Amino acid sequence: MPATDSLPRGVRVGYGSGSVATGAFGTVPGLMLLPYLTDSLGISAIIAGFIVFAPKAWDVVLNPIAGRISDRTVDPRGPRRPWLLRAGIGLAIGFALLFAAPEMGRVAEAAWVLALFLACATAYAFFQVPYVAMPAEMTSSYDERTRLMTWRVAILAFTILLAGASAPAIRDAVGGRDGYRVMGVAMAAIILTGVVSAYAGTRRAPVTAPQPGAGSLRDQLRIVATAHDFRWLLTCFVVQALATGCMLAGVDYLASDVLGQDGAATVLFVCFVGPALLLTPVWSAIGTRIGKKRGYLAASVILGAGALLAATSRTAPPALVYAAVALVGVGYAGCQVFPMAMLPDAAAVDARRTGSNRAGVYTGVWTAGETLGLALGPGVFALVLAIGGYRSSTDGDVAQPDSALTAIVLGFSVLPAVLMALSLLWLRRYSLDASQVDAAVSA
Repeated sequence: MPATDSLPRGVRVGYGSGSVATGAFGTVPGLMLLPYLTDSLGISAIIAGFIVFAPKAWDVVLNPIAGRISDRTVDPRGPRRPWLLRAGIGLAIGFALLFAAPEMGRVAEAAWVLALFLACATAYAFFQVPYVAMPAEMTSSYDERTRLMTWRVAILAFTILLAGASAPAIRDAVGGRDGYRVMGVAMAAIILTGVVSAYAGTRRAPVTAPQPGAGSLRDQLRIVATAHDFRWLLTCFVVQALATGCMLAGVDYLASDVLGQDGAATVLFVCFVGPALLLTPVWSAIGTRIGKKRGYLAASVILGAGALLAATSRTAPPALVYAAVALVGVGYAGCQVFPMAMLPDAAAVDARRTGSNRAGVYTGVWTAGETLGLALGPGVFALVLAIGGYRSSTDGDVAQPDSALTAIVLGFSVLPAVLMALSLLWLRRYSLDASQVDAAVSA
């Protein structure tokens, strides 16, 4: 069935439900894995940072390959959908085992986490890349892609809220390493729900069959690299992923070591994601009115301002810290809607320019960059902890030096704010607008 301008609501919701899987996997390891390693397994911050970073770095290499493979997949169900089911089931199984390391010595436990996280990252690449490639093949409309991404981001925001708030709550309710094990199984069930829903919900989605260009993957990547607007957008998004990755990694540390309040991690997450549930449609309407680039710029400024306000965490009342994180959430909603809606625009313009549909390669490069940013976030935050002299333990009940508390606050606030400001240097160079995209598609 060929791509059309307008999509049925059922297809929008069905496609968006895949964000249940991506939201859970994209959120929980970034939130829980570093504390699991430092405060439950007793692994030093610098080694823990490497364990969190390395498997995601592998995805930087793997994602473009996954995109190339999905571009060339021939299947009656469509080129992308079979990968949603195959890789998604593997991801759910791997995640259930990730936090279930048996007690067998610190080195062996670290190896367990590294191996399982690598397996999860591999499965995720073959789910996420085909999933992100689908919008460019489902509709040719500039505005319809924004509407499609609105559903996706709304469901993503809900999943982040559900997974991010419930994961630490489950861990704390059960306690100890068993708490992490139960939490891992619960999150795996959420991932599996998203996988099956996306696979079933897109069975009637209109699809334009990929027409990958000739040449090797290296040739394809070289052509993609000549798409300047895509390159500026990707660079901006990667830098912002690094910023949000730092904040995500710092939530549990800020809650337990700086705020010192029971349930603070859950409250912080609700403050972060709650505004996105309400404001995602608002950002979509803003984008329709003033354009995606201007909307993206406004959202980025708001996110950075909220992060900077959180620098007062050690002296300000907790209510002010929660308000700062809520402001971050307002900007975060827009920073998800707009780049995801702008990516298929860039891919569609390239397809019209070259006569070859490289949506899989584009999204492979995109998700590789996103993965790199989100992986570097916890790694950089772990490095900041190490510089601050953070003390690891097996029970999470160690008094931290003043320097470690300062490092937690700076890694959660000032560093992300600086990165958000830096990202705007590339966003300002992006030039595609509605008239250019519509002209290219109708040509």
